[in-house]
Amino acid sequence: MTARRIGLLGGSFNPAHGGHRRISLFARDALGLDEVWWLVSPGNPLKPKTGMAPLGTRMKSAIRQARRAPIRVTAIERELGTRYTVDTLSALTRRYPKKRFVWLMGSDNLAQFHRWKDWRKLARIMPIAVIARPGYDAAAIASPAMAWLNRYRVSAAGFTDGGEWSAPALVVLRFDPDSRSATALRRADPDWASHYSDVPPRDRLTRRLVPIREDMQAP
Repeated sequence: MTARRIGLLGGSFNPAHGGHRRISLFARDALGLDEVWWLVSPGNPLKPKTGMAPLGTRMKSAIRQARRAPIRVTAIERELGTRYTVDTLSALTRRYPKKRFVWLMGSDNLAQFHRWKDWRKLARIMPIAVIARPGYDAAAIASPAMAWLNRYRVSAAGFTDGGEWSAPALVVLRFDPDSRSATALRRADPDWASHYSDVPPRDRLTRRLVPIREDMQAP
């Protein structure tokens, strides 16, 4: 039986928006993925806690954006007790040894990837696919992480048709950029979180309920 191919897109999703959905579906088609998992982070160490909606509310915004698409919304980091991406990905590969994962991120994240905890170790856990994002390409290309990862660069076609996935591997995906951002949405509607009810959402991966009112993890 062929292992399912899963793209992992992590983030605060504060709130989730159509840009998240669009890049996920694009990456799915470009890389031949079966589905994409949205890892809604309890707390991002590189982002301020101020202005962050509760995890359950961010989950609900993500579930709404993912409807009728091969996207699974999960807050599994809450259950795993992991804080950093490298630890989350290590835990996921142990929990789901029969699945093939690829880490998806925008070029804005690549520009600061060298600041992530154990980023080289992360790159050795699973392949990385970087999706172009307006305004960040130059910084991404000039970043220390790109200087290291570039030696492992492969084409999307070679990656998709290459049989067993190996890491490190870097795939750069180009498509019509999407300028939507959570920051712009919060600026346009600072009270966006109040539009969601207090009914706890159900994690689409673990099937556990995620409370709306729950203390955020410290950044």
